[in-house]
Amino acid sequence: MPNRILVSPHELMELIDGGECVTVDCRFDLNNTGMGRKAWLEGHVPGAFYAHLDEDLSGRVELHTGRHPLPGIDAFARFLASIGWREGKMLVAYDDSSSVFAVRLWWLMRYFGEPAAILDGGFAAWKNAGMYVDTFPISAPPTPVPELAPSRSMALSTDRIQAGLGSLTLIDARAPERFSGEVEPLDKRAGHIPGSLNRPFGLNLDEDGCFKNPETLRAEFQQLISGSALKNVVHTCGSGVSACHNLFAMELAGLNGTRLYPGSWSRWIINPDRPIELGPPSN
Repeated sequence: MPNRILVSPHELMELIDGGECVTVDCRFDLNNTGMGRKAWLEGHVPGAFYAHLDEDLSGRVELHTGRHPLPGIDAFARFLASIGWREGKMLVAYDDSSSVFAVRLWWLMRYFGEPAAILDGGFAAWKNAGMYVDTFPISAPPTPVPELAPSRSMALSTDRIQAGLGSLTLIDARAPERFSGEVEPLDKRAGHIPGSLNRPFGLNLDEDGCFKNPETLRAEFQQLISGSALKNVVHTCGSGVSACHNLFAMELAGLNGTRLYPGSWSRWIINPDRPIELGPPSN
């Protein structure tokens, strides 16, 4: 099993042929939440199961949560059992949106200490490589529900973020116009957590939608964080999903140990007394 977090279409095909991985299609559209499953039914990587962002990769939205809270441990374990995953087996995720949804599943697997990777370039790269596309619905014999233990230090609560303002290095993955507060299509308040840096997740990709090489990513992130200790770097976004993209890119670059604020902006603004900032970043 390769000790890698990013695989090419040909590498994924080798893993599939060898029975070495479970492949998961994470295509999703925030404005049309049924689109991803429909696209999966119309064609997918052979043997790929489908994961719905709201139903499988997030928990129940409540008054005290953000828009995409982390799934409950038991619920996520049951999802993994439903797709035939067994403890220790590699999981490879992909989507067609610059891997922004696939990285959520990748991070969840890492959060529970399990091996996972991303298909570089997603479903488009798979098709462009001339790989076979399956149109048959996938089912799997049930496997035992795994006992998952989260690495809770990988995720920071809202209270810890607020207590760490000024000492933590927050990297916000949203588009500049959302970060600045110029527009806000999804949340009730606009702006960003005070002191945050802005690194739109799309900057991690090249013109083909694949991740930039590790050396380039390393140089870009090192310039952004300006010597901050990696343990103090925390990734945010609107709801804790695209933030995983920057975290993944830093891991790919060998900048290991950064953390996630799962609640992100949608959780931060629930309390109107929390400070917010408007305007472009200082980075």
